[in-house]
Amino acid sequence: MVSKLSKNHKILCTSRNYREVVELAKIKNVDLKLVGKHGGSTKKGKLYSSIQRMNHLLDEVVKFSPDLTISFCSPEAARISYGIGIKHVAFSDSPHAEAVMRLAVPLVQKLLIPWVIPKNEFVKYGISKKDIIHYKAIDASVIVKERSKIERISIDKTRKTIVIRPEESEAAYILGKTGSDNVIHEISKQNNLYNIIVLARYAIQKKRLEEKFGKKVIIMDKVVDGKSLLSTTDLFIGSGGTMTAEAALMGIPTISYDAVPNYIEKYLVRVGLVKRETNPKKILILIKKMVNSNKTNKQRAKIVLDSMKDPYLKLLQIINRM
Repeated sequence: MVSKLSKNHKILCTSRNYREVVELAKIKNVDLKLVGKHGGSTKKGKLYSSIQRMNHLLDEVVKFSPDLTISFCSPEAARISYGIGIKHVAFSDSPHAEAVMRLAVPLVQKLLIPWVIPKNEFVKYGISKKDIIHYKAIDASVIVKERSKIERISIDKTRKTIVIRPEESEAAYILGKTGSDNVIHEISKQNNLYNIIVLARYAIQKKRLEEKFGKKVIIMDKVVDGKSLLSTTDLFIGSGGTMTAEAALMGIPTISYDAVPNYIEKYLVRVGLVKRETNPKKILILIKKMVNSNKTNKQRAKIVLDSMKDPYLKLLQIINRM
C-alpha cells in the first residue's frame, strides 16, 4: 500500500525501531522513518516507550503536515492525529489485541477490517458500526498475491523441511506465554528425519531458544522474507497469526497451535487450509499425516485466494470519500 500510494501522494512512513519491521523494510525497499522503539514485555516499558514515541512523533507529524493518517491501529498515530485534527483511517484484523484497540479504535474516523470478523467485535471498543468497513480479504492474501523475488534458503534438500513460528510473547495480549516451547521440544526429537527451522521474533526469544534447544533445531539468525522461507517449506507450524495465514494461502500444509484464538485462524480452519492442534504429541502425529499433502493443499488454497479482493481498492474509496 505504501508503494502504491507513493505514486500519487507524498508519504511519511514511520515505524518503531523494531527488529523484524526494520529488517523487512530493508528487504522490501520501504523508506522508513524510525521513531521510538518497541517497549518490550513489561507494562511500564510499553507505556514509557509509547509516551517517548508520541513526543518525538509529534514533531515529525507537525513538520510533515499530512492531510490523512493511515495506520494498523497505532495508539500513537491515533492520539497525535486526534490531538492536532488529522483524519485517521485504520486497519485491523486483531480485535483480540484489547490494549491497542481500546487506545486506538475510539479515535479513528474509519476502520477497515476483514469480512470474517463481525463489526461488533470492534464496536465494543467505542466506534460506530457505520464507520467500520469490511473488505473481502485476509491481510496475508496481499502478501501471497504480491509478486516478489524469492530468495532460496540453503537447506538439506534430501529431507522434508518444517518451519515453526513461536508466539509473539511480548505482545500485551499474550505476555510471557511460551506454549511453542513444548511443541518445539516434541518435534526436535525427530531432528534426524526433518530440517526443523524455528523463526524467532525477538533477539531475546532467539537467545532463549538457542540455549534451550541447542543444535537440535535451526534457529534462524536473521530476519527473512517470509515468502522466501515458506517457498522451501513442506509443513508450517504457527501460533495462528499472520504467517500461519500466509503459509495456508500458499497451499503449504499448516498446523496452528492456536496461541491466540482469533477469527482469521478460525476461518482458515473452517475452509480446511489449517489444522488446529494444541497437544504437542498429537502435532507430531499430524505432521506424519500432512507432510506429503502439498498438492491437494495448493489446489484448495488457490480457490480461497482467488476469491479475495485487494483491500487497497477499498482504502482508495475511503480516501476519496473523506
